[in-house]
Amino acid sequence: MSQFRLEAKDEYTHRPTAEHNFNESVYTNAFDAGGRHGGWMRLGNRVNEGHAELSVCLYLPDGRVACQFQRPPIASNDHHAAGGLVYTVHEPFKDVQMQYRGEVMLLDNPDAMRDPRAAFANAPRVACEVDWRHHGVSPLHGGEPLTAAQPTMYGRDFSLGHFNQHTAVRGHMRIGSETFIVDGHGWRDHSWGPRYWTNIHFYRLFIGNFGPDRGMMILKITDREGLTRRVGVLQVDGDYEEITDLDVLTEWTPQKDPRVVRLGVRTARRAVRIDGEIRTLVPLRNRRKEGDFSFESRIAEGFTQWTWDDRQGCGMTEYIEVLDDGQPVGWPL
Repeated sequence: MSQFRLEAKDEYTHRPTAEHNFNESVYTNAFDAGGRHGGWMRLGNRVNEGHAELSVCLYLPDGRVACQFQRPPIASNDHHAAGGLVYTVHEPFKDVQMQYRGEVMLLDNPDAMRDPRAAFANAPRVACEVDWRHHGVSPLHGGEPLTAAQPTMYGRDFSLGHFNQHTAVRGHMRIGSETFIVDGHGWRDHSWGPRYWTNIHFYRLFIGNFGPDRGMMILKITDREGLTRRVGVLQVDGDYEEITDLDVLTEWTPQKDPRVVRLGVRTARRAVRIDGEIRTLVPLRNRRKEGDFSFESRIAEGFTQWTWDDRQGCGMTEYIEVLDDGQPVGWPL
């Protein structure tokens, strides 16, 4: 029996709880079937703090990145629409849309985001229009836990409720004078509850699509006590299989960013190897102050080409970890 509650109403926003850091977030990614371009967008409502977190990150075929990161003001948690980014539910669990109209920075070298202040000050800006329509091709995974003992995706101090789904996507990205058609696949999630990015000690998240019938969402997460959990699903013939074990081997760049990942994944029905090469990585940061203390995490967002047996796919690699004296605590694992 499922240990999570998930109802159609959970596609929409929830009543905020009293915590200052309550967050309700929607995220989608989308990649063209040719694997040459795509990206991700996220809007997180922090209504008790009076703003949303807006992220748009688009990967272009030649290695450039078009991106925008803002904190537009919001006064309610009634919908996900702020700063030109709008999320629409057309049919719960089946049909959603994410659209952006606004400005983006156009970076020839994504490494510019290692110094975000300089990037925001100096990067050229162009008009941008993104429209992605997502149709579910898998079951839903996750929800809100039914018992206090039920482990959640990221832990009790990072989004109590969370669900996700693999999708087919059609749409476009218009960046300045260039237009890129997206006719392929993607992934989406929706989460709600208290959240600070720096509550994640370190994790490695892998998302991929290999057509409408095959995909993956795999997470390896380690807490401050050193306890590691391996959770997620393989999508096989359209159905989800919960993983039972996971091995992760990372090859690193001199900047301590992931370059190549090799995954060994086991479910109750199969054991597979999936290899990923990160084509374009955007190095991001999150900072938070609490009294006299400052907390900082690195968030490495990699557009990844995946290989699973004879199938090629694409998607995301995301490494999040606290920085200790400037060094990522999970490296070199």
